[in-house]
Amino acid sequence: MNDDAPTGDQAAALRLMTTCSRALRAVSEPLRRQLRQWELSSTEFGVLEVLLHKGPLPLGELAQRILITGASTTYTVKQLEGRGLMRRRPCVEDHRVVYGELTEAGRALIAEVFPAHAAEMRRLMGGLSTEEKRVAADLMKRLGVAAAALGDAE
Repeated sequence: MNDDAPTGDQAAALRLMTTCSRALRAVSEPLRRQLRQWELSSTEFGVLEVLLHKGPLPLGELAQRILITGASTTYTVKQLEGRGLMRRRPCVEDHRVVYGELTEAGRALIAEVFPAHAAEMRRLMGGLSTEEKRVAADLMKRLGVAAAALGDAE
């Protein structure tokens, strides 16, 4: 027997990490392929979707909501602006703050893309019941919060 083989909780943690990674890839790859029909990346979709549901947002808050860096936000916003899908607008009260907002073209595109994307996500996650999806989401949130707290403690 290999003395270096993981046992107990360590083996369970390794299995969970591998399983989460494989499940994420199995769901995210078909979703990325679907978004290519509209010439959108996952990040661009995320920006448009947040602006659709939350309205105009400061670019910093937008980055936090879709979990990307400031540099990625700038790049993505420039790409979407170049396509006429969103625009930047300075804050009247604080000129250091810049808002991102949808254009009419952006609103029309995301209104078309979002329902198809949500339906595909639902189809890809059809292996779980509604209750299992809720439980899995709660468990993943707990895992993320606990891991972030440990990471912050360093």
